[in-house]
Amino acid sequence: MKTVKALIVPGTIFLSFWIFAVLFWQITGSLFFIFNFGYIGTAIGIGLSLYSLLPGKKKQIGRRIAQLLVGLYLLGYLGLMMKENMQIEGFFLLLLSGYFAASVIHYIVAKILGPLIYGRGYCSWACWTSMFLDFLPFKENRNGRTATGWGLFRYIHFALSLLLVLSLWFLFDYRPEPRGDSALVWLIVGNTLYFSTSIILAFVLKDNRAFCKYICPVTVILKLTTRFSLLKIEGDKEKCTGCGLCNKSCPMDIDIVKYVRRGERVLSTECISCFTCTAACPKGALKDTFGLDIGGKEYLQRKIENEGVVR
Repeated sequence: MKTVKALIVPGTIFLSFWIFAVLFWQITGSLFFIFNFGYIGTAIGIGLSLYSLLPGKKKQIGRRIAQLLVGLYLLGYLGLMMKENMQIEGFFLLLLSGYFAASVIHYIVAKILGPLIYGRGYCSWACWTSMFLDFLPFKENRNGRTATGWGLFRYIHFALSLLLVLSLWFLFDYRPEPRGDSALVWLIVGNTLYFSTSIILAFVLKDNRAFCKYICPVTVILKLTTRFSLLKIEGDKEKCTGCGLCNKSCPMDIDIVKYVRRGERVLSTECISCFTCTAACPKGALKDTFGLDIGGKEYLQRKIENEGVVR
């Protein structure tokens, strides 16, 4: 019975991807969607199942396997081999062009509709940028988030990306093909900037996920759709001792203890559903659950200069 309960979330997400696969196949008549979403759903299902069944620190093996299987497929196969622009600019350009191509489908499923079910799970289970970042040495950010308005940079980045696309479209009459050499250039240049920026930030701030917190433009979309996510972390107030191990392990600096003490699920839109906190809790007070509530209440651990981390 315990094993069956542990596989509810993996099974639900696996099934949701196969529903998307069949739905898009029926709409378009293309078997590519059965392969695409079937592969991604199966890869994430395997990773989540391993995460649920493996003990302690070995749980992260499941997430790393899912990251590699999905991230390398999206970047390597769809991006580099099929020459699709999987960057956010590619999504904007294809929307304007009216192409129902891989980038558009990817954003609809992973960043718009999918998060209504599984939150920001893409960020920790499928993103090719975080796939790389999670191998950097700063897995636990003990400094907390910067107390300044660094989070505004992601909104600026989003606005600049959109402005760039609109300028090219309306001022320079730029009309891209859904795939090809120009799309490949967009992908390579964009990812080169992403990876170089994320590495510099990780080492400067000693935080693997600094890029995700302050710069990534995709989070602007995800933070909106994730508010309505069915899947969130829930804590048992009676079991919780307030030891703070969940807070220390959280790669996104969420004050999980505060949510538990208030009798709320983790309503932060910064939560990436990595489930690291559930594995870190020595009392088993945290678990992933499905429910109806509205996210957006942010309790984050922040750093005040010369005073350490505050909640």
